[in-house]
Amino acid sequence: MDRKKKLRLTQITLLVLGILTIFFTYIKNENNTKNLISEETKKKIKKQLSDQELTKEDTFYNIEYSGFDLNGNRYNIKSKEATNREDSIELVNMKFVEAKFYFKDNTTLTIRSDAGTYNNKTLDIEFFTNVKGNYQNSKLFAQNAKYSNVDGLVSVSEDVKVLDARGTVFAEKLLFDIKDKTLKITSNKNEKIKANINLKWKKVLEF
Repeated sequence: MDRKKKLRLTQITLLVLGILTIFFTYIKNENNTKNLISEETKKKIKKQLSDQELTKEDTFYNIEYSGFDLNGNRYNIKSKEATNREDSIELVNMKFVEAKFYFKDNTTLTIRSDAGTYNNKTLDIEFFTNVKGNYQNSKLFAQNAKYSNVDGLVSVSEDVKVLDARGTVFAEKLLFDIKDKTLKITSNKNEKIKANINLKWKKVLEF
């Protein structure tokens, strides 16, 4: 092989090696870039999903619900802050709740609490923490209460105390029948109820 052919072969070899080097370098960089973009994209998607999770619950202020229960009594619910529940579109978490029930006999039942849950489908209401109630001349204090629209009942539990001009009642549970206007008081442990009441209460109390 003469000198020119050797030089020509050397040049071709170097050219091929150069092309291969450039090719593999490009492919490697491209793969790295793809991987880098993929990771960044994953992080962005993860952040977006996280932000969406945080904003799923809508919060409203100074809201008011009103309507009629199954017995035809008008009710009105107010809350300083309400948040739609993420786990159920029917439930609304509320803070500083006030519910008023206007009965057909022109009496009014008012219940207030620090927190509560309203079901906009069944119209049931749960009251939590520092529950206070007023009905005619009676005052109610407890930690939990629940209004059932279907049953027409208000059940009260935990540290129940009822004050009235006719006396004072302490109990674990209290059940107020909205339709019949009767009051049942029981104890969780079937213990004797501590009560200081007037005999007139026999018309509305059942033990």
